[in-house]
Amino acid sequence: MRLVRIPKERVGALIGDNGEIKELIEKRAGVRLYIDSDGEIKVEENPNDPLAALKVMDLIKAIGRGFAPHRAMRLLDEDEYLEVIDISYFVGKKSNRLSRVRSRLIGTNGKTRRIIEDLTGANMSIYGSTVSLIGNSIQLPIAKTAVEMILRGSEHSTVYRYLERSRDTLRIAEMGFI
Repeated sequence: MRLVRIPKERVGALIGDNGEIKELIEKRAGVRLYIDSDGEIKVEENPNDPLAALKVMDLIKAIGRGFAPHRAMRLLDEDEYLEVIDISYFVGKKSNRLSRVRSRLIGTNGKTRRIIEDLTGANMSIYGSTVSLIGNSIQLPIAKTAVEMILRGSEHSTVYRYLERSRDTLRIAEMGFI
């Protein structure tokens, strides 16, 4: 039995309407979930696939970090990973700086977030003082670098140029050469 905690306000997203998300996770991964209303989730391992419980724990953490369940489900696939970056590590504990940097990551009408997602293929969620990424072993480092560039204060145009230059690597990986 493994234990993972998520914010109380995200428990409903994990359960879904009439328990459909919970059931889908259990069916797809072959595990049992015991969900407490305080945000404590126990994952009962599948004896045939011990790795499934670890993948489900990442999936639960992703939903807890603001991802929609259908986006987080990709963590059950092969070569898909979750990366959680603490924004306060880059800006300190001042709430006004945290808010400004979160705004920079999202961009006007979500433009920056959308560009990072579109050019890398990774999914991005900004929740509280964290930014989380879901992607494969090629997408994730590129998306993480782009996010960290913004967190360190790089101009958006510099980050977009970096992402454009990285597109060739992503295309080669999609074709299966990497």
